[in-house]
This record gives sequence, structure tokens and C-alpha cells, in this order.
Amino acid sequence: MKFRKGDEVIVTLGKDKGKKGKVEKVLPKKGAVIVNGVNVYKRHVKRQSQESKGQIVDISKPLFFSKVSIVCPNCKKPTRVGFVIEGKEKRRICKKCQEIIDKK
Repeated sequence: MKFRKGDEVIVTLGKDKGKKGKVEKVLPKKGAVIVNGVNVYKRHVKRQSQESKGQIVDISKPLFFSKVSIVCPNCKKPTRVGFVIEGKEKRRICKKCQEIIDKK
């Protein structure tokens, strides 16, 4: 996977173009990520019982992989992700500065 939970990404297309955020969840089957504070929509929630209230809730909706780009922690630029095999491990690298992205 090119994206992992906790990665910092920047939105490249859409209404939130230019916004940065951390990946909350990766949805590999849909090819999408949920980014904290980006692609936020309002949802009207109906009252469920006598005690609870109806309210308007903010929900972050998924963004497709093609609409976000990972921000390299070393060079701080939006970049594509490449892979290199070191021994028995497959590591992610930044295509711009060739530094390893993984947090280890």
C-alpha cells in the first residue's frame, strides 16, 4: 500500500485542494482514504430515543487515492511513492529525494 494510517497527505483535486491532513483510515477495496478535517460534510441525525437529541454532525467522507498525494517527511514536498526491497523488507521511498518514508 502506498498510503498508511498516520501519513500526512495533501489534497490535489476537488473542493479541498491544497489542504493537508493525516490519514485516519485506508479503504483499499474502494481505493480511498479518510483524511482528518478534509472533505467534511454535514449529516442530519434523527433523534433515536426520548433522551437523545437530533443534531447536525460533521462527517469526513473518503477521498480516492488519485486525489491525494503523500507529503514526504524529509523534504516536506508532495511526492509519489516508490518501493525498494532491503533484505526481506519492502520499504516506501520518496520519488523526489529518494529517502525512506517509513516510520521505524
